[in-house]
Amino acid sequence: MSFMPPFQPRRAMGDLKSFIAHRDKTHLIGLTLSILTVAIILVIFFADSKVNTSPGRSVTYVELYESDRSDEEIVARQQADKAAIEERAKARQEEFQKIDEALERAGF
Repeated sequence: MSFMPPFQPRRAMGDLKSFIAHRDKTHLIGLTLSILTVAIILVIFFADSKVNTSPGRSVTYVELYESDRSDEEIVARQQADKAAIEERAKARQEEFQKIDEALERAGF
């Protein structure tokens, strides 16, 4: 006789029917809740495995420059880019300032 006999679905169903037939209402509620809990956990794991599994598409823009640019043109372009970056940062800071002021008026 082995320690664990092979699993037999018919015997398992018979054991379950026997368990249900000889238990009172509170045990049946516990059985139902335990089966429901396991089922919910399994559904969550299977549903979550399908969400955000691959990275989204990303577009990379490449700017090509002419090879015969002078140093002055390069410096001018860098300064223009720096000014644009600072402008965006300032606009974003102003947006956050507006949000902060609205939260202060609300009492937060």
